[in-house]
Amino acid sequence: MSWKNAYLESRILSASPIDLVNILYEHAILEVREARRNLAAGEVAARSRNIAKAIAIIGELQSSLDLRAGGEIAANLARLYPYLRERLTSGNVQQSDSPLAEVTQLLETLADAWRAINTVSNEISTSNPWSNTPAGQLPFTDGAPSTTAGWSL
Repeated sequence: MSWKNAYLESRILSASPIDLVNILYEHAILEVREARRNLAAGEVAARSRNIAKAIAIIGELQSSLDLRAGGEIAANLARLYPYLRERLTSGNVQQSDSPLAEVTQLLETLADAWRAINTVSNEISTSNPWSNTPAGQLPFTDGAPSTTAGWSL
């Protein structure tokens, strides 16, 4: 196993669900970028492999959608993912860069949004005002706890 594969495996095994989504977007973008490079270089087989990998990653993203919990966002992604796969297929068959460039841009936009979600999620999980508050005290936003007479956990 190469060091890159070992590193990726370690990232995946220690990742939160949001981190996993970010890893998938990261690798989908890398595959489409590599497909574009291979298209420019005339490397048909390599380009096709890259596009097949990107399509598979997008399929994984789509299969992980929870339409009930995700609401409108999940429904929109459920419509967008097949479009992305169609554009990748079109770019491969037509040997055209413009569909691949479009997919790259869309994936980068989605990846930026998921990174922002991850940042906010991490901030929320690390800013729990109750985490260091002794029993019988309520946290205040200024950091000074308040003692509540006769109340304890």
